[in-house]
Amino acid sequence: MLGGRRGAVDATLPPVAFAVGWLAGGHSLWGGVGAAVATGVLLAGWRLRRGDRPRSVLIGLLAVCVAALIALRTGRATDFFLLQLLSNAASALAWAVSIVVRWPLLGVIVGAVLGQRGRWRRDPALVRAYARGSWVWAATYVLRLAVFVPLWLGGQVVALVVARVALTWPLVATALAVSWVVIQRSLPAGHPGLRHPAGSPPPPQGPQPSPQAEQR
Repeated sequence: MLGGRRGAVDATLPPVAFAVGWLAGGHSLWGGVGAAVATGVLLAGWRLRRGDRPRSVLIGLLAVCVAALIALRTGRATDFFLLQLLSNAASALAWAVSIVVRWPLLGVIVGAVLGQRGRWRRDPALVRAYARGSWVWAATYVLRLAVFVPLWLGGQVVALVVARVALTWPLVATALAVSWVVIQRSLPAGHPGLRHPAGSPPPPQGPQPSPQAEQR
């Protein structure tokens, strides 16, 4: 959600490189895997040089390598995308479960960004609004699965790459906009907003008088 353009590049360039290498090599699995891993390594090196956190960079590179190993193990080019299918299925389940247990992930993420920790959970209206907004994000993973699974079963490598690019940052941008509208419409009139959950102590208003001043 918060990866921005960097996240979009990391998510789309290795699969695109895989398809290009696969096509250029005459449907060679090694050509596709080699191109994807090489692209992942170059991206990781660029990220480290720019000062990005090594942990996040290595996790991204590890995901590309695992996807490549799966494809080499099964011998099917479409299995390069199997890790993503499993990841989307797990994400859809995680978002749904978080809503059921009243810890909607959208609230967890936004609360962490705003430095609220768990204070937002003291506000029933905000919990309800975050739950409704979280359903939007759960639906994005279900949509990806509905598109990816038939293409994966049909062996459509190029179509999988196109679908992955189309359902990365454009879908995330749409989900951000829709979930924001859902949250705003779910909050009752007069609610103080996301930054000030009801039930939390109000922020201080200006300088407070000293006890000596109050006594005077």
